[in-house]
Amino acid sequence: MSRLRLRHCSTTPMSRLRRRRRLSSSTSRPTPSWSPRAAFAAATERVRDGTLGPQDAHHLFDELFQQATPVPERPLNGFLAALTRATPSEACRDGPALALSLFNRVCREEAGMRVAPPTIFTYGVLMNCCCHTRRPELGLAFFGRLLRTGLKADKTVANTVLKCLCCAKRTDDAVKVLLHRMTELGCVPDAFSYAIVLKSLCDDNRSQQALDLLRMMAKEEGVCSPDVVTYNTVIHGFFKEGKIGKACNLFHEMTKQGFVPNVVTYNSVINALCKARAMDNAELFLRQMVDNGVQPNKVTYTSMIHGYSTLGRWKEATKLFREMTSSGLIPDIVTWNSFIDSLCKHGRSKEAAEIFDSMAAKGHRPNIVTYGILLHGYAREGCFADMMSLFNSMEGDGTRTESGCIHLFNSNICTLQKGEAR
Repeated sequence: MSRLRLRHCSTTPMSRLRRRRRLSSSTSRPTPSWSPRAAFAAATERVRDGTLGPQDAHHLFDELFQQATPVPERPLNGFLAALTRATPSEACRDGPALALSLFNRVCREEAGMRVAPPTIFTYGVLMNCCCHTRRPELGLAFFGRLLRTGLKADKTVANTVLKCLCCAKRTDDAVKVLLHRMTELGCVPDAFSYAIVLKSLCDDNRSQQALDLLRMMAKEEGVCSPDVVTYNTVIHGFFKEGKIGKACNLFHEMTKQGFVPNVVTYNSVINALCKARAMDNAELFLRQMVDNGVQPNKVTYTSMIHGYSTLGRWKEATKLFREMTSSGLIPDIVTWNSFIDSLCKHGRSKEAAEIFDSMAAKGHRPNIVTYGILLHGYAREGCFADMMSLFNSMEGDGTRTESGCIHLFNSNICTLQKGEAR
């Protein structure tokens, strides 16, 4: 009996321990499964913060390839796209190159079935990002790998190839792809495809070749028709090369073909005419623009105001400046300074001060250049009291703490004194 009791006593604690273990294992929380989405989200955030280095990125992929959970396409695309857009940092000097290296690992056999195979969308995202970061050679490397995989390129990828070639200054190759290779890839070029190549030709000062390509679009069957964007591209190209006559002829040709000029078209024409000091013609185009129901924008008014100011026609400039502000358009600091400078040069510092006060009242902070222009205008007209008042107002917005402020004031005092001496 004692043995039985002893045996019973000795086995009871063990059975209780086993029951406790079973109870503990059944009620404890399971270990959370590893989430590739969360891992990519954290890594992508570190890329944006500039704290993810190449070793960290490759270590992440080492872990990915050891997991049973497959990596979905979207988080992978987002992470690689963030790398291609990343600015150089201490942690990672070359994000696009790292993205290509990691992408190559995904495409190799080591990834197996643990990573979703890259799709045409993946390649398109990466190629486009390479263009934006001015790394077209990497974009073309991605395209080369795409072709080796057997994936069929779509129009978006083909257009991105054109952008990469043009960004790499390989415009002639882009023309060949546009006219021949795109159809071989099963893609029909659209107006956007042509606009990419036309802009590259115009950027290379080859606007006449761009015009030939544009007219080919309009004449040949099976080729997409030009649109306002393609016309605008070539018109702007001629203006940039100083060929105003050809640009204006193309403008009129465009309207005869039934295309309605938009604000970009008119701004190109008006800006070029203003730079050529042909303000009367620029005014005609401005009025035509309004009559055709195209609303002038900040760029339009800035060109006109700067053109009139350059010629000293401050009355016209003042009229346009007030017209601009009354329509709710606020000039940028360059336009503002240019206009105030024109008034001061023509002995109109009082009117320049009114413009200055009206803009400051609307919450637009002048910079030290603005103050320098107005101080110089006062000095030339011998307005010492106005100079002191303006100089004191500089303390209110913190401009007096900027480097060179005292020197600026003293130099204008010297200008005032020289004027009084004369």
